[in-house]
Amino acid sequence: MDNTGKGQWFVLHTLSGQENRVRDNLEGQIKLEDPSIPVYEVLIPTEKLVEVKNGVKKETRRKLFPGYVFCRMELYKEDGERNEFVWTFIHSVQGVITFSCGGDNPMPMSDEEIGIWINGPDQQEDAVRPAVTYQIGDHVRITDGPLESSTGVVSAVDAEEGKLKLTVPIFGRYNTIEVELWQVERDEE
Repeated sequence: MDNTGKGQWFVLHTLSGQENRVRDNLEGQIKLEDPSIPVYEVLIPTEKLVEVKNGVKKETRRKLFPGYVFCRMELYKEDGERNEFVWTFIHSVQGVITFSCGGDNPMPMSDEEIGIWINGPDQQEDAVRPAVTYQIGDHVRITDGPLESSTGVVSAVDAEEGKLKLTVPIFGRYNTIEVELWQVERDEE
């Protein structure tokens, strides 16, 4: 049975850190209890990040919406009334707090939101963003490039491009240079 395109997307508010458990519980209960429950898909939108720790590049995944799970289901009947069976089923899943947006009559996500938050991350699966853990004023040590081993202070952060502007002393004068996130590490001194 192909359920592609059926139902509407809703956002479920979950206990903090319980997103994976909620997804697994929903999928497991759908399979075990009753395959005719009109819940078709459960997603936790994530993005890939690159972090550099001790000079080693490491890819990690970060949840775009901590505390929320996206679920495609038929919450409303054809006559527009809420399907109490589905409502009760969702609220009985361990870790689910409630539906987001709309209280007792949750609003489904718009097509625009679906395109941005659900289809977007899947289409950009290979896009990797650097994890920005630096703030203005942080002291860092340059680990790569012509100024390797030099220290500087972060003066600007460009999270989109994954770059930092540093104020670094060169020949007794302070200069501003631009480096990529992977070229620096926190200066622990």
